[in-house]
Amino acid sequence: MDEVTLKMIELLKTRTDIAKEIGEVKKNIGKGVTDEAREDSLRGKVISLCENLGLDETIATKFLNFLLNESVKVQSTNKQTHLSIFLKAKSLEAEGKKIIHMEVGEPDFLPPKIVKDALEEVFEKGFLKYGQVKGMPAFRDALAKYASKKFNADVKEDSIIVSPGARFSIFTAITTLLNPGDEMIVIEPAWPAYKDCALNSGIKVRTINTTFENKWNPSLEQIKNTINSNTKMIVLNYPNNPTGKILDEKLQDDIIELAKKNNLFVLSDEIYSEYAKTNWKSILCYNYEKSIVTQSFSKSHAMTGFRIGYAIADPKIIEKMAKLEALCLTNVSEPMQYIAMKALEADISNNTNTVQNRLDVLAQKASEMGLDFINPDGAMYIFARVNQEGFDGVQFANSTLEKGLAVAPGEGFGDYKNFIRLSACQDEQILVEGMNILSDIMSDNQ
Repeated sequence: MDEVTLKMIELLKTRTDIAKEIGEVKKNIGKGVTDEAREDSLRGKVISLCENLGLDETIATKFLNFLLNESVKVQSTNKQTHLSIFLKAKSLEAEGKKIIHMEVGEPDFLPPKIVKDALEEVFEKGFLKYGQVKGMPAFRDALAKYASKKFNADVKEDSIIVSPGARFSIFTAITTLLNPGDEMIVIEPAWPAYKDCALNSGIKVRTINTTFENKWNPSLEQIKNTINSNTKMIVLNYPNNPTGKILDEKLQDDIIELAKKNNLFVLSDEIYSEYAKTNWKSILCYNYEKSIVTQSFSKSHAMTGFRIGYAIADPKIIEKMAKLEALCLTNVSEPMQYIAMKALEADISNNTNTVQNRLDVLAQKASEMGLDFINPDGAMYIFARVNQEGFDGVQFANSTLEKGLAVAPGEGFGDYKNFIRLSACQDEQILVEGMNILSDIMSDNQ
């Protein structure tokens, strides 16, 4: 047994070295890290071998998923996303350089005025202590009533957990509901945190690649063919970051039915729901007991720095998430919870109108520049294809920083090297200035 184990470790070292070499080749030829076709081919060979050996294929494919994830890790060390561009931009600003931020989804307008008033009330009202890990009961009750009305669902207090931003709810859901070697389906383009959280927890991500030509619609048949005995979750994000896509209701219905049929968890990130421009339906409407919906005050209420989000799920799921949150946090800051609870009373319809008007400005300028994009159904971004030979979004995003403009490379959202994401989170005049800079840079590159 020892000899076999040590031989496996030696082979692991050999495989890791080869993965690094392949990673360098992929980088040099501009190829993405994940190759679903090759992985599927290898998976088929493993399953065939298991049949010949009389070995349980579930165990073997879980081991294969571990190996594939290790390859992804060693090949993703220099991956750049909107966040890495944002951090570089902040460093340049610290040196005195002016940067127009079109790389991150951070509204430039202030939170509702009631938030300012609540900041003054916190001390006097004594919201300064340790609290319940799931969140203040009064806040959770208020969230349940708010969500029930907003999303046309029956939400109870015990179905809610408060988290420091929706990101942490996504992390706890993936980490507590799935086990190493399990598989999770992500529809790309997608916010990179889904993949990163899964990779950190030993979960294998299977990507459904959507295309500009198909208007970012996922294929139901492709999702069906991706599901196997190790598949435990599918992640949905609509309105989508970065494309602004909202699924046709029939397609969404079919995806949920497919998830039910295969007993999958459905993790639905709905933080852009306030910015839906067309008909949109929350996953809560399906009343599916294995669904987890995440929401946040960051986009809807312009409260990014307050770090307040929440998840809505079956109480049994909430209990599992709460155990990990207690381990990591004890509880979310009570002052922030109180402020967010008061923010629920605010009328934020003007935020929606502001972002939609800005998106219209972005779309008009992008059209004038000849960028290819699908008009977004919601959210706060334009995901644009740049039709220049040899265009590399990562190199481009780094070079525009020197011109005073920050944009997000499409590669951060999947295998979309010739795309960039533009955020409508600045004043319209600033957006126009940023797009003019972008136009000048693109003209110089032609």
